[in-house]
Amino acid sequence: MQDFIYSDELCFRNIKINVPVNYEQINDGSLMIYAREVVHKSNIDKSLPWLVYLQGGPGFAAPRPETNSGWLKTALKYYRVLLLDQRGTGASSAISSQTLAAKSPQLQAEYLTHFRADNIVRDAEQLRQHLGIDQWALLGQSFGGFCALHYLSFYPQSLSRVFMTGGIPSITATADEVYQATYKRVADKNKAFFKRFAGAQQQCNAIADHLLNNAVYLPNGQLFTVEQFQTWGITLGGEGGDLAMYYALEDAFVTVEGQQQLSYTFLNAMLNQQSYQTNPIYAILHEAIYCQQQASEWAAERVRHQYPQYQYQTGSDLRFTGEMVYPWMFDQMTCLQPLREAAHLLAHKKDWPLLYCAQQLANNTVPVAAAVYVEDMYVEYRYSCETLALLGNAKSWQTNQYEHNGLRVDGEHILEQLIVLADSL
Repeated sequence: MQDFIYSDELCFRNIKINVPVNYEQINDGSLMIYAREVVHKSNIDKSLPWLVYLQGGPGFAAPRPETNSGWLKTALKYYRVLLLDQRGTGASSAISSQTLAAKSPQLQAEYLTHFRADNIVRDAEQLRQHLGIDQWALLGQSFGGFCALHYLSFYPQSLSRVFMTGGIPSITATADEVYQATYKRVADKNKAFFKRFAGAQQQCNAIADHLLNNAVYLPNGQLFTVEQFQTWGITLGGEGGDLAMYYALEDAFVTVEGQQQLSYTFLNAMLNQQSYQTNPIYAILHEAIYCQQQASEWAAERVRHQYPQYQYQTGSDLRFTGEMVYPWMFDQMTCLQPLREAAHLLAHKKDWPLLYCAQQLANNTVPVAAAVYVEDMYVEYRYSCETLALLGNAKSWQTNQYEHNGLRVDGEHILEQLIVLADSL
């Protein structure tokens, strides 16, 4: 490990270890796993317990903090914090269409099977042992909570306590059942959006019609379609997302020589919201995070056909979709096209291992405190409650005060609440 880097109130240290790609066949290649230790300058010489932050996603790197603020400010009062770049993200042997280009589709698919929550947790265990830590705490946001639940299922002896925010999944629901629920949540968000912002429906319909009648290209040269436009609805699941969308709609069109075109500003915003392009794990393994001994078979696409409001045609009102992944993305999106065949192979994979152990979770003794967002568009509230009813030694704070990104918006307060909750167990 390198020496600490000092920045205002915070001190950073980089940690790197090598781990197997496949823990069942350790001679099958290795990955470099990166994590950043963060400690408050006033605590640099203190023997504090550790807290590991598990990022949401899947497929996104841990945050790169610049100031002592948000949830980190609260965490650093009590802990040394480890910001883990989950395998395949950030500085941890990042996955992209570039890094996978030399592999055949079959090898791409096989390789990507090792990037789910089970191996993310195994990597964390390797880090814990490397650092000589007996136990540490977890803070899991969104998909990070899914990882924390796996950790509780198989390595509870390594944990002192667990905090989860917007990240308690069903341990039994199939991908189909998950999307049946979340499409209804997305419908509610659409209804609220178009009710709040006068003129937004007309503008969205105009954009969709323009895309149907014209070849429009994003700044990367990719043909922009109505389906891609609809995926912008993922923003509706976060605090302030609806207002940001409304403002962007105001500048959607520009008049050039008497003809309306979609503006470069708007098209660039549409490209920037396609995180699938830079973080392909998010697309290629999104349905797989729900799979236990069954294939997803493109669940979101199949379930979508049960909701005709999401099938836009001229004369109807456009409805946005949410945190769903579709097979057409691998045909249309430039950086996903090289992974098309691998994505189809993974969608049909049936032998995914189990992610959770119901008996162990029921017998859990590790203190667990969870923030559950009643109107969460991404993680179904009903399923979270069902899992909490099973989980031993757990308490929840259930609120409609926050959207799914509550930790980012008011993390200092939310983590303080969860620490108090855990202390009561």
